[in-house]
Amino acid sequence: QVQLVESGGGLVQPGGSLRLSCAASGFTFSSYWMYWVRQAPGKGLEWVSVINTGGGRTDYADPVKGRFTISRDNAKNTLYLQMNSLKSEDTAVYYCAKDDRPTIYSASYTTGGQGTQVTVSS
Repeated sequence: QVQLVESGGGLVQPGGSLRLSCAASGFTFSSYWMYWVRQAPGKGLEWVSVINTGGGRTDYADPVKGRFTISRDNAKNTLYLQMNSLKSEDTAVYYCAKDDRPTIYSASYTTGGQGTQVTVSS
C-alpha cells in the first residue's frame, strides 16, 4: 500500500523559507520519478516540480523556478522541497506524488497523502 506522508508546512512571512519533506513507503521509492504539486484555495492541482529516480534531473514550474529546490534521499525513502523567497501566491496545500509508472517519466502521477499546508502571510 502506497503511503506518502508530507510534513514541514506552516505559516511564514513573505521572503521566508520552509523545507517540506515527504516520507514514502509501500513501494520501491528509488524506482520512481517523484513530484511536488500544490493546490491553492479555490483552485485545482498545480504541478510544482519533478525529480528523476537518481536525483540528477529536476524541473520546475515557472512560478517557482529559482526559488524552490527539489531533492531526494533514496536511502531514507524521502523527498524534499526547499522553498526560499516565499510569496503570498505560494500559499497552498502541498502534496508529494509518485509517477504512475516505474523508472520513466510519464507525466502522470498520483498523490497519496494529506498534504501539508503552507501559508505565506505577514
